[in-house]
Amino acid sequence: MKLLVEENNVEKRLDHFVSENTDISRSQVTKLIKEGSILVNGKKTKTGYMTRLNDEILVEFTSQEMEAKPEKMDLDIVYEDEDVIVVNKANGVVVHPAPGNYTGTLVNGLLYHFKNLSSVNGELRPGIVHRIDADTTGLLMVAKNDKAHEKLAKQLEEKTTHRKYYALVWGVIKNDTGTIDAPIGRDPKDRKKMAVVDNNSKDAVTHFKVLERYKNATLIELKLETGRTHQIRVHMKYIGHPVVNDAIYSNRKLFDETGQCLHAKELGFIHPTTNKYMEFDSKLPECFINIKEKLENE
Repeated sequence: MKLLVEENNVEKRLDHFVSENTDISRSQVTKLIKEGSILVNGKKTKTGYMTRLNDEILVEFTSQEMEAKPEKMDLDIVYEDEDVIVVNKANGVVVHPAPGNYTGTLVNGLLYHFKNLSSVNGELRPGIVHRIDADTTGLLMVAKNDKAHEKLAKQLEEKTTHRKYYALVWGVIKNDTGTIDAPIGRDPKDRKKMAVVDNNSKDAVTHFKVLERYKNATLIELKLETGRTHQIRVHMKYIGHPVVNDAIYSNRKLFDETGQCLHAKELGFIHPTTNKYMEFDSKLPECFINIKEKLENE
């Protein structure tokens, strides 16, 4: 993994810079620096090194750390054949291993249940064609072989897949439908978060439709034209209607620790071998329904 130091990150401690710009914890970063697995311009350095403009930071991992291992895990498999798996991901489950987080992920569970998964995305992401946040629930397609993976990924790239989300958001949305067209990039104030920004951002478009209105919240259906990190959560915060129970992008008090009320409800795609269109639907999870009922009864 390579990181380039830009103007807004000059004169920052190396351990702070790396942890803020990756998914690696501060303690893990410190360990990697001491092991010589984090290099600055090709050289070993100390934790307290202060970054300079255009420094190239190389983060390396040992083969043992890079290995994803099978783990026994209950998975909600909605569909399976020789090419494709459709899984309904539970709340709190990270999709694939990442630095500092190599166990308990969906990939670990998939490796336990299935002998063959595609290798297109490398050893840490076998079978993973697309992903959703850890605290987002819902449907994901997984590829069992590289041919299927490439065809499914192409559909995502060409925006021919069908993906529909349900979300509970704070506040009452007056318009029945709407489109949010606002670019998303790293939040300059907090590099672990995303935000609507003009610089170093990518186009992002979200369409929404109101399903139900409550006293202080709204149930909406969403479709994405693009697939940016945290897109729905960032866009809903941007228009003043953050996702209910979102610990990062909402400043409202959390109902509980079950994660944000955001669910990937529908998933449709053309089967990579039969070329037939397939579509799947999933029920809202219990954690979502519990909060929805509380808002309905206010």
